[in-house]
Amino acid sequence: MPQTDIYELIECMTALIRSEERKKCTELGLQPVHFQVLNYLSRANKYSNTPAAVANYLGMTRGTVSQTLIILEKKGYIEKTPDGNDKRVIHLRLLAEGAEVLKQARPSDLFSSATGILRTTGQELTDANVFQQALTALQKANQSQSFGVCKTCRNFSEKDGEFFCQLTQETLTVDDSEKICQEHTPV
Repeated sequence: MPQTDIYELIECMTALIRSEERKKCTELGLQPVHFQVLNYLSRANKYSNTPAAVANYLGMTRGTVSQTLIILEKKGYIEKTPDGNDKRVIHLRLLAEGAEVLKQARPSDLFSSATGILRTTGQELTDANVFQQALTALQKANQSQSFGVCKTCRNFSEKDGEFFCQLTQETLTVDDSEKICQEHTPV
């Protein structure tokens, strides 16, 4: 099998996960940024539950975070409280309703299906193939186009230094073999 590009695998997994999150958020009347903030706050400790920390962690402007927090507070998902020692500092707390909507928004069905697929492969997960296997399991669980890297596809073949797509019956360039393909079928 060709050398695995860990970045590409992680990027593909991230895109798939974000796609599922967007679907769930739409169903719940949330924007993805709302989900990201709720998710962050569910994992933030008392030193990290401030608007500035949210902005830094998510790489967003303070203005975007401020507007998002206003919406989440109005929906009853979070609570703002001043710091006991420094009244200029605001702490954010995820409320029960926010925790519940976060639980509903997480793509847990996708991960449960992918975990089942991983367990049935019979292959040992090693450092070299764990990302590839995890991505393949996520793609199968999602039951949609995988948009995977061409050289990791079931239809990709290599003979005598030439790359070939068995699906389209075409010769592939090295450049083509390293890019995402909408016809990708996980191995």
